[in-house]
Amino acid sequence: MRITFLGAVGTVTGSKYLVRAGKARLLVDCGLFQGFKNLRLRNRAPLPLDPASLDAVILTHAHLDHSGYLPLLVRNGFHGPVLCTPGTADLCRILLPDSAMLQERDADFANRHGTSKHHPAQPLYTRKDAERALGQLRCMNYGEDARIGKGVTLRFDQAGHILGSALTRLTWKGTSLQFSGDLGRPESATLPAPATIEEADYLVVESTYGDRQHPHVDPETMLADVINRTSGRGGSVVIPAFAVGRTQTLLYHLARLKHEQRIPDLPIFLDSPMAINATETFERHPNEHKLTRKQCHEAFDVATYVRDPEDSKALDRSAMPMVLVSASGMATGGRVLHHLMHFAPDPRNTILFAGFQAGGTRGAAIVAGAREVKIFGNYVPVRAEVQNMDMFSAHADADEIMAWLGGFRRPPKMTFVTHGEPAAADALRHRIEEGLGWDCMVPDYKERYDLD
Repeated sequence: MRITFLGAVGTVTGSKYLVRAGKARLLVDCGLFQGFKNLRLRNRAPLPLDPASLDAVILTHAHLDHSGYLPLLVRNGFHGPVLCTPGTADLCRILLPDSAMLQERDADFANRHGTSKHHPAQPLYTRKDAERALGQLRCMNYGEDARIGKGVTLRFDQAGHILGSALTRLTWKGTSLQFSGDLGRPESATLPAPATIEEADYLVVESTYGDRQHPHVDPETMLADVINRTSGRGGSVVIPAFAVGRTQTLLYHLARLKHEQRIPDLPIFLDSPMAINATETFERHPNEHKLTRKQCHEAFDVATYVRDPEDSKALDRSAMPMVLVSASGMATGGRVLHHLMHFAPDPRNTILFAGFQAGGTRGAAIVAGAREVKIFGNYVPVRAEVQNMDMFSAHADADEIMAWLGGFRRPPKMTFVTHGEPAAADALRHRIEEGLGWDCMVPDYKERYDLD
């Protein structure tokens, strides 16, 4: 058994792990690189494998840094099944076509306005590619064992990160390889805690927050403070939010604040067709989250849904204070870019991020204090107040990761720390080695490791 690390090493994006078990060739996750240009260029470089040689792709969850490369893999020759949970499949049916549409739109914009160095600019993949990829999805429920490839057993357990996210386990000839995927939080307001894993021969664990703890602050109190402070000066709160997971949690808390009259009766808009569709999908999977049907209706009815592009543009012309939730969460694309162009220059407003901002993204630059950011080829001044509410993150922090690892009854033979910026991954490695006494390493890009 061998694992090759083709993504999510030295960065939190581009998750891809090639696993060879005898004659079986499996790809765990198939994500896009995001952030720094040198990482994004990997999306267009040839994969160091023949897609047609893969027996199956396994998705830990639907976020694009774990699923977004799938249409290109299929276009380049992959014909096998894509195995995932039903929740992940439903979200992929939203995320992948939307990703393709945005890429087509951005390429068209670049060609019409001459903002690309490439002539003509081409999308990474098209909506047709995305639809073909969706045809290869095959669903498995949590807690079921399935035989895949040639003698490999696959099992999904609840990861608690987003709807459908799964702790993923492969077993071949008695050797087990466990992937944490993106590990959720034990006290999430909307999702179950990650399942306890008691043993595995080898472990791949994420480290997005491997060098820090989430603030021990009531998220509703901070959210209310930001909204009240901003509306008091006549401004609006713009929240770049991940369409899947973070948006639904935000709506839940905003509904509670409105119901308890802890914030003014401001209009709340959800301006992201993808987030709207994901919210509706959330309601179709009542057994995969904590909210009752009544709580879902109350939370998701708090916002006015904006689907039409002209209605989205009208929000930027409005003078009334508002709370505006729009994707994407790291300000890498989507409608939120148009809103940032309008709201970021005004010091009355607040740009409120709601979680981790990967290096090289506009979100990371704004949170770090950039006075201007480039959007659609133009530099936009950032004079609005900027806040980031890390406590809204759907990723376990360092203490929560260590608590989850504490569920193991015996140490893995080797623990691979991935899906983190270099400082975070190395901090978690050190903590696992010193605190648990486990053998642990941070792999490099394209590094291979033979599993006994």
